[in-house]
Amino acid sequence: MVLASVDLESDGGVVPMSLLKKSLLDFLIPGGIIFLAALGFLRPHGLPPLVQGPVQAFPVIVLVFGLFFGWYLSSSRLILSLIVLAMADRSIVLSSPADPASPGYVTFSTVALLVPLNLMAFSIIKEETMATWRGVLRLGPVLIQPFLVWWLFQPEQAGIAHSFQQPLVPSMRGSWTAIPQLALLAYAGAVLLIGIRCILRNDPLDSGTFWAVIASFVAFQGFHHGWSPTGFFATAGLILFVTLMQASHQQIYRDDLTGVPGKPAYDEAVAGLGKKYVLAVVGIDQLKQYGNQHGKPVSEQVLRLVAQKIVTAAGAGKVYRLAGEELTVLFPRKSATETLVDLGAIRKAVEAATLYLRGRDVVREGIGTKSTDQALTVTVSIGLAEAGGAKSSLDLVTKSAYRALYEAKGEGGNRVKRGAVSADVPKAAPAETGHIVAYSEYEQ
Repeated sequence: MVLASVDLESDGGVVPMSLLKKSLLDFLIPGGIIFLAALGFLRPHGLPPLVQGPVQAFPVIVLVFGLFFGWYLSSSRLILSLIVLAMADRSIVLSSPADPASPGYVTFSTVALLVPLNLMAFSIIKEETMATWRGVLRLGPVLIQPFLVWWLFQPEQAGIAHSFQQPLVPSMRGSWTAIPQLALLAYAGAVLLIGIRCILRNDPLDSGTFWAVIASFVAFQGFHHGWSPTGFFATAGLILFVTLMQASHQQIYRDDLTGVPGKPAYDEAVAGLGKKYVLAVVGIDQLKQYGNQHGKPVSEQVLRLVAQKIVTAAGAGKVYRLAGEELTVLFPRKSATETLVDLGAIRKAVEAATLYLRGRDVVREGIGTKSTDQALTVTVSIGLAEAGGAKSSLDLVTKSAYRALYEAKGEGGNRVKRGAVSADVPKAAPAETGHIVAYSEYEQ
């Protein structure tokens, strides 16, 4: 077979979904959607009789399934959160704090302070299975809290309990809420801290905790307006449960280093590709050089940062990391010509990236501010192959894309090349590339 390699350079631009928009969607789905649905279904009046039964059973279902799957998935965060939410609900319902002058308001104010602090703490501590001694020890402080609330409820502790209810800023006392200012401060701190973690980490568990905090706040806030707190505490638990399922799915299907979908997700995608598609392999031209010069931690950070650039610019393509240093981009039901804009956008987005090395092993994006910061130039070479013929199996398409990638690298990199697919694909690259490609490389 004669491999046809054609330079594919496109000056066309592309407007992919911005990283900000994607992060916002990740933040809202599923936690925000569940919370909004709860606001509609958990109204104190006007629910259709058809949904009243499921709504009443909703808290029990969430608690049972949440505890079971929390144990099954070794999530102490979910188990402890559900226990705290259930105890908070029972404390409020049983104490019946009708107004700030009632004895039950001590319980209300104390629990309203403890819930956000607990959820904030659970979001920070490292996940641990409850089947270990450390997991059991974490249960202790949670189980002590009902006794703390009971102790504060005693008449002789009225002074301490009253301090939880005092306004921190008397001039800001308002009639819009019965929640004490100290508890409002705890909620504000929890929302701020967890919100920052959501921005920095983009973790489903963090976004789930954020919306669970909001739902629990509505439980306290709505209680004095005729809304049942049980439904919103259960909503908080449901959000935590669903986001744990989402995080577990991502852990299985996403590559740990780059965060892009991994081999299990790729295997599912190729199973339904059909006969027409384009497969592109993207390699960072300088990655091996940086690994040799600065070590593996530096090359891994470069790969992780560049991978996000590729995902953002990929347009209609879906990015995967199977293994090794390359990323694979699939374009279902596309021709090679139709992928030019997206592949060109990937190449240009990486070329425009500004990375620098601070110290010995810290890679950051942007322009270095210290004299010792070292700029790291990054470009990518892309090899692609198009399926469409009767003989263009996935294996042959993949081999052709890899061969085109190595040709692009051999010609200096920072370019896109197309490889023709044939049933007769030799295992050695053309001599002028200076690189012999083993079959195992294609199987990465």
